[in-house]
Amino acid sequence: MKMLCRPRVPRPERRIGVVMSWQMENEQPSVMSPTETSWRSTSEDNPADSGPPPQSRSTDRPAHTPRDVRNGDHPSRPGTLPPVPGRLPRLLAPWVPLVLLALLLAISWQVAGHGPLLRIDDQVRDAIARTDGALPAQTVRPAADHIAQLLSDLGGSLVAIPFLLACSLLSTWRSLRGRVPRWWLPVAAAALTSLLIPLLVVPAKAYFARPGPDGLVLLPDQWGWYPSGHTATAAIAYGTSALLLARATVRSGVRTALRAGALLLGTGVGAGLMWCDYHWFLDVVASWCLSGLVLWTLGRLLPRLADRG
Repeated sequence: MKMLCRPRVPRPERRIGVVMSWQMENEQPSVMSPTETSWRSTSEDNPADSGPPPQSRSTDRPAHTPRDVRNGDHPSRPGTLPPVPGRLPRLLAPWVPLVLLALLLAISWQVAGHGPLLRIDDQVRDAIARTDGALPAQTVRPAADHIAQLLSDLGGSLVAIPFLLACSLLSTWRSLRGRVPRWWLPVAAAALTSLLIPLLVVPAKAYFARPGPDGLVLLPDQWGWYPSGHTATAAIAYGTSALLLARATVRSGVRTALRAGALLLGTGVGAGLMWCDYHWFLDVVASWCLSGLVLWTLGRLLPRLADRG
């Protein structure tokens, strides 16, 4: 008995393959830039999005990846998510307060016991006097003295504290506009640091009762010169202002400029006090160490308190 074979039916796969190969041969490849490709893929994934390609959060050019589009949740920290190492995290490392505290204790020990380290004060004072005497008396010396006096005045509480409060109000206003949780943190931080300065400096002045560079004996109702109150006020007030304003901006260049300005102001006030013979060198260094401890603590607490909101 002769068996009849079934009629062959063309496979759909082969027909589809033939059609696809014909389309690939006749289709012209389209050339698209990486920006258009990434933006088109993003638009296809989310049809509701429309408009121009988003800008990068670190440059002014179009973003190429979704990671480049999103903003960091910690504006005060450099880098991407997760934060990459930067200058501010290195300054907030755990070893920084240990070094500052050790230096502050060593200087305080020498001041209390009239140790040999105090010779540095005389050497720095003599070097400043020689430099001042070498300047032209009619032109450069008056200008240098005027600048030093101006820098010294910037460390006064009547200048530094109002500046700190104004910066805290500006940071609070920016937080309210951005609907940031715990928008009141800048004002609270400014008020706390303003009260903390006299609480730290005045008892130390009364305890050490160190005479100033003029050599006059302290009266019973006078405080000492150690540590420098103007230096501590300037460093803490301007440093806190920089930290608060840096939280209100996402531009790394602006944050760097704010920190550099605070550093220059704190250093300039200390240098002006020594140039005008208002304070010893170690008085100023001790206040820098004390201010560094306060700013380090504030720099660690502010992001954590903001995250809890």
